[in-house]
Amino acid sequence: MSEKSGIQPSGEAVTGRWDGVDVHFGEEGGRLTYGSYLRLGELLDQQRLESDPPAHDELLFITIHQVYELWFKQVLHEMTASRDAMLAGQIWRAQHLLRRVHTIERTLTQQVDILETMTPQDFGEFRHRLSPASGFQSVQFREIEFLSAAKDPSFVKRFRGLSEAEKVRLDQRLTEPTLWDAFLSVLDRAGFSTADEDDLRKALQTVAGDRGSYAEIWELAEALLQHDELAAAWRARHVVMVERMIGTKPGTGGSSGAGYLRSRLDLRYYPLLWQLRSSL
Repeated sequence: MSEKSGIQPSGEAVTGRWDGVDVHFGEEGGRLTYGSYLRLGELLDQQRLESDPPAHDELLFITIHQVYELWFKQVLHEMTASRDAMLAGQIWRAQHLLRRVHTIERTLTQQVDILETMTPQDFGEFRHRLSPASGFQSVQFREIEFLSAAKDPSFVKRFRGLSEAEKVRLDQRLTEPTLWDAFLSVLDRAGFSTADEDDLRKALQTVAGDRGSYAEIWELAEALLQHDELAAAWRARHVVMVERMIGTKPGTGGSSGAGYLRSRLDLRYYPLLWQLRSSL
């Protein structure tokens, strides 16, 4: 039988058993601390400034981008699990995980507001130190695009300084099923043909026209479209921020800067879902 553990009124820690696990609550447990669990010593030592003398806003710049990468890691975790849930026929779980992705994506866009508290002059104090590093080199961001359905092998060839492990990750994302592939498996399982685009359009129109019979599939399609829309919103917000910071200057990695980012604004992961709107 399970025993609950907790803190007595005296403040002393209580230990016991919970479903067969030895549980220690309170400071007296001594097995784990907040800092050791989160590896805070290592985490807070990762903000290493390149400027000398230190530019005040470089810490903000590094922190924001490291936080982005942490969120990218979580987004990949959830997207991968959502895809696998679709492939396993667990539509409810796939939707649940995509809703979490949506919430994170809104947070990613809002974080641009924090970055914009830095003025172009403040950024100019250390920007020259960044070359040839660039956000273009974010491996996790490309993984998100590949997993979403925007696979482009040319990005792997254009990356500078890829480690072997990073190249393996990108190559794997290029070969494994995308969220769209998984959604097609859901349509297949429901008896629809997905042999070509005409069949897919007919399937999507049937689902949209009979939501009573295909409610789960319709909601899943809407969740994918929401992911696409939020990704587009982030790209749009990002390019305006870059223009505000550096104008028409080239990117530190050698790209055209805001010009390149503007060329990506029309990217859509699921064009058939967008085209469906015109026929409803």
